[in-house]
Amino acid sequence: MCGIVGYIGYREAYPIIIKGLKRLEYRGYDSAGIMLYDGKDLKLSKTKGKVSDLEEKSLKEISTNGTIGMGHTRWATHGVPNDVNSHPHLSNSGNLAIIHNGIIENYEPLKKELIKRGYTFKSDTDTEVLVNLIEDVQKKDNLKLGKAVQIALNQVIGAYAICVFDKQKPDEIVVARLGSPLAIGIGKDEFFIASDATPFIEYTSNAIYLEDEEMAIVRLNKPLKIRKIKDDSLVDPYIQELQMNLEQIEKGGYDHFMMKEIYEQPNVIKDTYRGRLHANEGLIKMAGIEDNIDKFINAQRIVIVACGTSWHAGLVAEYIFEEFARIPVEVEYASEFRYRNPIINKDDVIIAISQSGETADTLAAIKLAKEKGAFVFGVCNVVGSSISRETHAGAYTHAGPEIGVASTKAFTTQITVLTMIALRLAKAKGTLSNSDFHRYLQELEIIPEKVTEALLTNNKAKEIAAVFKDATNFLYLGRGYNFPVALEGALKLKEISYIHAEGYPAAEMKHGPIALIDEHMPVVVIAPKQGHYDKVVSNIQEIKARSGKIIAIVTKGDTQVRELADYVIEIPDAADAMSPLLTTIPLQLLSYHIAVMRECNVDQPRNLAKSVTVE
Repeated sequence: MCGIVGYIGYREAYPIIIKGLKRLEYRGYDSAGIMLYDGKDLKLSKTKGKVSDLEEKSLKEISTNGTIGMGHTRWATHGVPNDVNSHPHLSNSGNLAIIHNGIIENYEPLKKELIKRGYTFKSDTDTEVLVNLIEDVQKKDNLKLGKAVQIALNQVIGAYAICVFDKQKPDEIVVARLGSPLAIGIGKDEFFIASDATPFIEYTSNAIYLEDEEMAIVRLNKPLKIRKIKDDSLVDPYIQELQMNLEQIEKGGYDHFMMKEIYEQPNVIKDTYRGRLHANEGLIKMAGIEDNIDKFINAQRIVIVACGTSWHAGLVAEYIFEEFARIPVEVEYASEFRYRNPIINKDDVIIAISQSGETADTLAAIKLAKEKGAFVFGVCNVVGSSISRETHAGAYTHAGPEIGVASTKAFTTQITVLTMIALRLAKAKGTLSNSDFHRYLQELEIIPEKVTEALLTNNKAKEIAAVFKDATNFLYLGRGYNFPVALEGALKLKEISYIHAEGYPAAEMKHGPIALIDEHMPVVVIAPKQGHYDKVVSNIQEIKARSGKIIAIVTKGDTQVRELADYVIEIPDAADAMSPLLTTIPLQLLSYHIAVMRECNVDQPRNLAKSVTVE
């Protein structure tokens, strides 16, 4: 959940590292630090706060020349965010510097042993324990840095992506990963190291992604050597060509990445079904499904595992799979799945959903399912990510980089992929008539145009936001396909505006939440014409009778709800199963404008990180 950047080459390292940290700030932004080596001195600057704070401080306290260095932006685990706990951390001798993404679970016994050996600690972090453990191994057996790192890592329990530098061997950086992503960009006479490829895409399009339990010695003017941490065996590196471009990770004239990503949804939904959905031919072609169609046809049930917004996409998929393909579906929090001793059968299909493809809980659920013999299918956005490698097969969403911490376009593209899978399975099983199958294909094909129309609600969402920006609680209600959208709408508001919000199935309102409704409670009701419209109208009447303030998301031309609601946002008509792709749009916009009006940090909300790579 932290951001790592490293550079070794012929350029000045400082501007590359600072710029890279700014691009990785979505991964953590409570503190930041940088280390530079100029051929003589190891220079360190770190601070609580944002990368901009680090930039300001470092320019004052260190000289920024040097062609080797590494930087870090932190999401705190061990130790509060402050200058001392910020990375990089130095060993007791001052020779070794380390940056670390992850968590060392057995740091306490290691720390106690190191204290007995005479080591002292300035910070509360597990990372400072690790760098001193490496130094202890190095000194004890008079080892080179790479070997000392390898031996030390075989003593730790947890997850990590690390970069280690030794000023006594200043032509190399040692890197390693277990459970946290790490990419190495390969240029001409230079190397880049980062948590993802965004810090170096303008310098090289060639990258190696380390696998779990691999380490590499990145050296000037020498070929890259990758080894297995456990047995020291050499690994033949696979160089991947990056598909990302610089424009995708810039704001493009928008005030925030979140708003840019909301407005990208028509295009990325189209990108996600491009080459897969052939409405005119009545076909869906997805290699990961076609190659394993028997697994899906013969599955006794589908279990979807995910976290956060991806879990909400899974809930939408539950409705879609069960209606279209008539197969039982269970949707599990990945964080709970592995700990409750779940019943997993060999004829189950497990679908794991993750935007980043690095979500620690989801990865753990995948490994458990594979151990039990189930077929595991991944849905993720990041090519080459851990989940794409750990699953038996899968499908990428094509949302492009999602920088805003609060997920928007990942949600709609996940639903798009899952809808195509359900339709393909329904076709194979014969559970949809040909006419319905073709109708749904055509509906999905024109969804991007309808999302574009739904985005025209922006000004209306902004007006409503101005009315309710100071509310302390919100209630979101939906039925059927739009119950998960109510959950997602509430999550968006919580994440970026810090207003307490809860999502419920509309019928459940009478089973408790109705006690909260008074003239101060805004209630967002998702009430498209398709689906359980009459029932939702009854729920709205119950809210009205208790003076609740009703914000309704309705189908264009609706009159019945308009008469009851205080505020109405209209969206285009769509099939019930496709409606979540539209109803979610005004909820994203409403959350965004409320957060902006409350002067919250929309792209980097407090306490959150984009990629949750530790449990």
